[in-house]
Amino acid sequence: MQRCTIYLFNYQNMKISQNKSVSLSYDLHVGEGEEQELMEKATSETPLQFIFGTNSMLPAFEKQIEDLQEGDSFDFILSPEEAYGEYVDENVIDLPKNIFEVDGKIDEEVVFEGATLPMMDTNGNRLQGSVVSVGDAVVTMDFNHPLAGETLHFTGKVLDVKEASVEEIAALTSGGGCGCGSGCGCGSGEEEHEHEHAHAHAGGGCGCGSSCGC
Repeated sequence: MQRCTIYLFNYQNMKISQNKSVSLSYDLHVGEGEEQELMEKATSETPLQFIFGTNSMLPAFEKQIEDLQEGDSFDFILSPEEAYGEYVDENVIDLPKNIFEVDGKIDEEVVFEGATLPMMDTNGNRLQGSVVSVGDAVVTMDFNHPLAGETLHFTGKVLDVKEASVEEIAALTSGGGCGCGSGCGCGSGEEEHEHEHAHAHAGGGCGCGSSCGC
């Protein structure tokens, strides 16, 4: 009689760690106590997806979810210092209107109140600024992060953790841009900025998380 040997394998969910591809669902509320407001939501149908440890998320956010596994829930709060810093009044500045002109005119579909524009300071640092107002001679820009000064409350669930491919990691580490928590703000304090002509886009969150966890 032929014997059959049965091997039992211990399948364990992967933990969130360096270079793991992570999918999360979450609710992001801002504010404190009863004044909290739902700011952003990622669902199982449209999750937040990122590669852990590639500077695409806030360091404090990653610290809170490190070592969690698929199916684990999370509930944590990030202070302004851990998130996007305090709101700085000096980061709201008036810029000459003519630096926003292309062929002597301002494109009102690009430069308008509430638009988020990519900018560059005189040192070549890339910035994101929100248009506060457009006047006759100046455009008032706010270079604070949209969530500066806010306390962030995240609740959610880990949907999936897997090994990221070499191609996925290479694409992230070789690409530039402003990831969540990369410190994009008014770094130089200079009032002479060069406008990069590009379509305005809505400022992302942490998925951020773009939200990063934008």
